[in-house]
Amino acid sequence: MTVMINLIKRNLKLFFRDRTSVFFSLLAVFIIIGLYVLFLGDMMTNNFKELLGSNSRFIVDSWVMAGILSVISITSTMGAFHIMIEDATKKISKDFLSAPLKRSQLAGGYIISSFIVGVIMSIAALIISEIYILAGGGSLLGLMSLLKLLGVMLLSVFASSAMVFFIVSFFKSSSAFASASTIIGTLIGFLTGIYIPIGSLPSGVQTAIKIFPISHSAALFRQIMMEAPMSKAFANAPAQVVTGFKQMMGIVFFFGDRELSPLINMLVLIVTGVVFLALAILNISVKKKQ
Repeated sequence: MTVMINLIKRNLKLFFRDRTSVFFSLLAVFIIIGLYVLFLGDMMTNNFKELLGSNSRFIVDSWVMAGILSVISITSTMGAFHIMIEDATKKISKDFLSAPLKRSQLAGGYIISSFIVGVIMSIAALIISEIYILAGGGSLLGLMSLLKLLGVMLLSVFASSAMVFFIVSFFKSSSAFASASTIIGTLIGFLTGIYIPIGSLPSGVQTAIKIFPISHSAALFRQIMMEAPMSKAFANAPAQVVTGFKQMMGIVFFFGDRELSPLINMLVLIVTGVVFLALAILNISVKKKQ
């Protein structure tokens, strides 16, 4: 146990010491904020002005920042797993295995360190998001909302780190990993439905977003972060109007006429984490026998 703890500490130090890795872990977040500030923010706020009134900016800001929290769980864990690829490329992992260190301990060190990185970077993104929302005229989340958000954050990072671990288990070179990181970083905003409201997209694209596991964490983040401003904006609105807005913005998902409950969203993240973790371990075990 002590050996694995030391390995986790070593991986964390390597990640945070490498400013390039930290920057690229946050790059997708910077791109999304940049697009929102320069192009999308005013357009979306003005489009919803008639429906949402003075709460339009607060709601749209919360919607975007909730999406960012789901994105950072993927990009940050992928950045952390870069250490695993580097160790394999430089044969450092073989040096570890020649020491009294089991393969399971080595894999566990990479997984746990990436999970910790994901949580730390997600908390940093949350702080930035709250400051941005406050600067835009919104208000900070209450204690209970923050605790709920932290719980969803842990589930999101767990599912993301398991998915990334599975993807990384196929790579043998830094260049292949870098290419995959670029592609995922580019697509992640679309796959979580944070550039354009999901209700504005074709039905096929909507389905793709709904079956992408991390989009369920985006929905949960939105439900928590948008609760306060929406309760003000829709105080006297009919239930159908509120449901229609939630469906269009990806705050809740519908399959057919059935609305997915928050419990279903959480179960999707848990099952995703368990399944992809098992698949990654299976893939590594198969490679070991070859």
